Amino acid sequence: MGDRWSKERIWEWYNKRPWMRGCNYMSADCANRIDQWQSLGWEERFKTTEEELKLMQETGFNTVRLILEYVVWKEEHDFFMAHFDRYLDLCAKYGISCMIALANDCMPPKTERWKMPYIGEQTFDWGYHGGKKHSQHGIHNGPAPHFYLDEPESREDYFRMVREIVTRYKNDERICVWDVYNEPGNSKRADITLPNVKRMFEIVREIDPVQPLTCCVFHFKFMDSGIALNEVEQYALEHSDIVSYHFYRDYERHVRLIKWLKKQGRPILNTEWLGRCLHNNVFDLFPLFYMEKIGCYNWGFVAGKYQTYEPWEGTWARYADGTESDVDFTKWFHDLYRPNHRPYDPKEIELIKRFCALADREHEEEMKK
Repeated sequence: MGDRWSKERIWEWYNKRPWMRGCNYMSADCANRIDQWQSLGWEERFKTTEEELKLMQETGFNTVRLILEYVVWKEEHDFFMAHFDRYLDLCAKYGISCMIALANDCMPPKTERWKMPYIGEQTFDWGYHGGKKHSQHGIHNGPAPHFYLDEPESREDYFRMVREIVTRYKNDERICVWDVYNEPGNSKRADITLPNVKRMFEIVREIDPVQPLTCCVFHFKFMDSGIALNEVEQYALEHSDIVSYHFYRDYERHVRLIKWLKKQGRPILNTEWLGRCLHNNVFDLFPLFYMEKIGCYNWGFVAGKYQTYEPWEGTWARYADGTESDVDFTKWFHDLYRPNHRPYDPKEIELIKRFCALADREHEEEMKK
């Protein structure tokens, strides 16, 4: 396996870039990531994507995080590869770089309604985070099945996808970061996932891309002595060039977490945030990210079929059983804009624009020195 970037190398890379700020993105007319990448309805959704990327540029964002969908690569390989490139081109047209997440453990539990992902018309239910009434997002009694990484044959095919995409784009400036694995060990999969995370890092390091690698930590245990991680997240932290994390909690715990992460001595990206119901909001956190120069990707952009403005199902369940009472259900959970492209809260967007403009002016001045 290739070497992790030195601290000097990653800081040089990071400091040459403007402050990274953007969102986890799919267009509002996508029911899920299959819709984002499949051929059915592509051109219509691509038009929506362009409208939203233009709005994103006007907001001041300069990067998006995109999660791949293996079933589309497998079933519509040539279409996917060609149109993935079109997607990168469209983002670049609006000054937006792409972080590409290669795998994902944020999975639904296996219930009687569970079924494998499929190409074709995607269904969704109104009123539920992720568009699925029975997804039980965040509720797991045991390890969730991974659609492809649990079976030897599909696992090797999945690794072929990763190898093909990273090899093709290893020198491409439209891609800023390879996010090796989204939330490794989530859905109670920690022990199952560790070998796959190691293999993913090996594959990408062997290709030796010009972009840095990251893999988020997200399942923190706050203790008096500090913050604890499980084995798979500790591995992710120790093998990432640039530190990344997900956190949907309040300002005070966020400050404690940032202080702990800074001990790694590397630049930091928050690749998932914004949970207004849980007091994780724009007014507290966007200025904090600016001040600490932490790159940030909130979840969602324009509210749509995926409905991430609704709370997680697990949040509803914990409120009902009394294990989580401090929840403000009067607020949207994620997303910044309404379906008509007006802001959810204009004051949020005004603040975002101010800090983006300030960061860009400061970066230009720094680059002139």
